[in-house]
Amino acid sequence: MISHKQLAIDAVELVTPAIERLFDRTNRKELHIVIMDPTIKPWESRFEDAILYQSSLGNPEQWTIPFDQLARKKAHQAWREGSANMNLQTLHPTSLHQGDVLFYGSFVYGNIVVACSGVEQWFDMLVSGWIAVAIEQLAIHDYQTTKVKNPTQTYRD
Repeated sequence: MISHKQLAIDAVELVTPAIERLFDRTNRKELHIVIMDPTIKPWESRFEDAILYQSSLGNPEQWTIPFDQLARKKAHQAWREGSANMNLQTLHPTSLHQGDVLFYGSFVYGNIVVACSGVEQWFDMLVSGWIAVAIEQLAIHDYQTTKVKNPTQTYRD
């Protein structure tokens, strides 16, 4: 079966054309993406060790805002709470910790946590959602294909 990291890479590559088209509507054409490992829970690992994959679009050397740091903060909130950070900020602000970022832009789909930063927060969340759903659907495709090719395979390798 395809590794989780490869699924994340494939999902980002799959939705990149849509992101580039979305850039026609956004305030800038820069974005940092953070994807958490869906097999690691917050009580099992430090946040930094649970980051599965990160990617930047645009030219990070010219960023005037540290979008990579903001995306990691958004991912940390969502991973810690198991919920998009928009929910914390709009419904449960008592759950915010000191130092939590006050912009949303993450998406949680099952155990998949993705966060983006670089454009308007609603578009950050949109892109995070695209990637999260793409990861899961690519994993479903890989799982089903593996089962057809190897119907007696008992465990994930």
